[in-house]
Amino acid sequence: MKEKIFKAIILEPVHPVLQQVFHQYSIKVIEGYTLSPTELVNELKDTNILIVRSKKVDATFIDLAPQLKIIGRAGSGLENIDVQYAQSKGIVCINSPEGNRDAVGEHAIGMLLMLLNHLKKADTEVRQNIWDRKSNWGTELKGQTVAIIGYGNTGTAFAKKLSGFECTILAYDKYKNEFNEPYVRKASMEEIYEKADIVSLHLPLTLETLYLANVDFFQAFRKNIYFINTARGKIVHTSSLVKALKAGKVKGACLDVIEYEESNFENLNTIQSEDFEYLKNSQNVILTPHIAGWTYQSYEKICRILAEKILEKIHVIN
Repeated sequence: MKEKIFKAIILEPVHPVLQQVFHQYSIKVIEGYTLSPTELVNELKDTNILIVRSKKVDATFIDLAPQLKIIGRAGSGLENIDVQYAQSKGIVCINSPEGNRDAVGEHAIGMLLMLLNHLKKADTEVRQNIWDRKSNWGTELKGQTVAIIGYGNTGTAFAKKLSGFECTILAYDKYKNEFNEPYVRKASMEEIYEKADIVSLHLPLTLETLYLANVDFFQAFRKNIYFINTARGKIVHTSSLVKALKAGKVKGACLDVIEYEESNFENLNTIQSEDFEYLKNSQNVILTPHIAGWTYQSYEKICRILAEKILEKIHVIN
């Protein structure tokens, strides 16, 4: 019996490696982002594979592709896809968080070292001919207790990169029972609230994690903490974080993601946001534009891994 020839539409530009892998296996590839809306609708009618990065794929869009079997997201999350509806139609949803876990781990380390050692402030001052050594003394990671909340791909990568700094690493994950790395100890949230000096979030955005980091969350810590979020912006209630920063409960924050990001992560909507103005003007806050997972290497790895996962699923279907 002849194997089915699959057709894939890529809705946003991705690394060429994905198309290269697909072509090796005779998968027809259409660059949907080059088509007019009418052309795209026509092409979707017999499409089996849909590839996206940040574009929203809702039930209405899914219904335009009655032959759809697989939705692949080139990235770590699936919140831009109506996964429940897709699964109800027999469509498999696949992402590739393995591809950018090292990038996120390194970025979190970089932001944390920048914060602890006042690198942003010191660099700005020296460029202004201010040579202030005393007020720019840093805080060592060695001896600190770092708590990782969410111990999946990025959480484990962050822990591995932290392991050489001789700090104590605690990890909490509600949905994970086995922690195999010798440099990490599984902890309850109660222990994290009691012992953490530094807290880093590595969670997906779900109804359960939406605004998890709120007033009660920050007040629960016994110590004043440093806080890192490289996960999703809306896991953190910005107003609550700002209150904690003003009160000294949070000594400093590293934020690669912001509550005010648009759903495609490409822009900010911060109209009349006093809280964001506070973050921007704070010397003890490090901000980056949702790029922790993006390096030249991760761009390729994300797409290669996604293509390989899709090929495995196709083999099962065939």
